[in-house]
Amino acid sequence: MFISYIRDMASWILFFLLALGFADMIIWLDQGIDTKFSSVLYVNILLIIALILFVYWRYRKEMMFTKELVVFTGGSTIDWHEALPETLFMRDEITKEVLQLAALSFSKELATIRQANVIESDYTAAWVHEVKAPLTAMKLLIDAHRTDPAIRKLEAEWLRVYLLIDQQLYISRLPTLESDYLVEDTAVQRLAAAEVRELATWCMEKNIAVEFEGEDSKVVTDVKWSRFVIRQILTNAVKYSPIGSAIVVSASVLPSANVLLTIKDNGSGIPQHDIARIFDKGFTGGAGRLQNAATGLGLYLAKTVADKLGIALVADSIMNQGTTITMIFPTENEFDKIQTPRKNG
Repeated sequence: MFISYIRDMASWILFFLLALGFADMIIWLDQGIDTKFSSVLYVNILLIIALILFVYWRYRKEMMFTKELVVFTGGSTIDWHEALPETLFMRDEITKEVLQLAALSFSKELATIRQANVIESDYTAAWVHEVKAPLTAMKLLIDAHRTDPAIRKLEAEWLRVYLLIDQQLYISRLPTLESDYLVEDTAVQRLAAAEVRELATWCMEKNIAVEFEGEDSKVVTDVKWSRFVIRQILTNAVKYSPIGSAIVVSASVLPSANVLLTIKDNGSGIPQHDIARIFDKGFTGGAGRLQNAATGLGLYLAKTVADKLGIALVADSIMNQGTTITMIFPTENEFDKIQTPRKNG
């Protein structure tokens, strides 16, 4: 910061040195001034030392506000503009006033945006709940006429609409996920089996079998949100699996006591250069573009929720052999560490 200050004050320092040089030249050329060279050199050295001390003193004085401001910006506080350091000079006071005015303007805009988001979120949640009522009535009619082949086809389309609307409901609740935790012990395969039942109509339409393997191990998690993650992964697996194939859901336990839930399909697979991007928002990949049915939201939402729950998602794929996505659940102690800062916050 001192070098930057010297650079800013370069014109003043240069002016002083030029004035000193001009005075030396006058003394040297004026025959009426009888001085020794050593005396002139001595005075020059004293003046330059005085200049250095003066510049350092002014640096300490003038840069005090800037230094405190730099340290201050390292912290994070909502009302930072009210805690700005004190000023000594007019230019610092003007800077402080501009920062405070900008902060107040930003706060007003942010409050307006937040209010609009709250209204939109509430409207979306209300809309979803309203839409679910006729969907429930439609489901009752479908269940009453299952023997009709046309009704079975209609049920598959109904399921797609239901999943999209339910996904939208979860999206509207996502910002408040931390306050919506309900932690409990549950069997991991039971979570997956519940979602498989939800997608049964779609699986039957494509003649896709779902096989369960491994141990039905216990995990500590939020059942509702964990099922949401599983649903997004299973939905992708069903969507990209060929007709007549199988999806394998297996559970296992690592030596570290972490429970793994693995969902493997036999779809077209994902190129290795795309694996790192499948959890990015809006990424659809080659298969998604071919089917023209991908939104690029499913796995992004799954990853977003999984991160909040402390669940790691790992994807692996081999072209033309399928894709495997593994959920690594935290142990009870690990989940406590995830929960603690959120409770304190």
